Amino acid sequence: MSGASGYSRDTLRKAYVEAWAKARAGTPLTPLEALLADVIALHPEYQATIADLEDTLGHAPSAAGDAENPFLHLGLHVAVREQIAIDRPPGVVAIHRRAIAKFGDAHAADHLLAEALGRTLWEAQRAGTAPDERRYLALALAALER
Repeated sequence: MSGASGYSRDTLRKAYVEAWAKARAGTPLTPLEALLADVIALHPEYQATIADLEDTLGHAPSAAGDAENPFLHLGLHVAVREQIAIDRPPGVVAIHRRAIAKFGDAHAADHLLAEALGRTLWEAQRAGTAPDERRYLALALAALER
């Protein structure tokens, strides 16, 4: 079944594999491929899976929930980067800047936002509602202030 944007799970996973292969080969990348490759480069723990199309297409998170889904994790990073590029929801750039100042690391700041976004999406899915941007920003700010 295709997602809202018309891409299937396998199509999206192939995009990760192709972007990573092109980046490793030094082949020119589209802006989206560059974004995907940059996020993958920050996650060496996922690179072996993403380097092999069969592993990528066959990857299934553990039913016990003891292993993180690399595609969800990377997808949250991509979403956060896109949000920061356009400051949507308004205020996300300011939170990201504060997180960088606190942690001294943009990747750690991305993780703070990705965790808040993931929780917001999970809550919206459980409630059958649209994600609440104010809740997302509040979760990120609360995490930042810990």
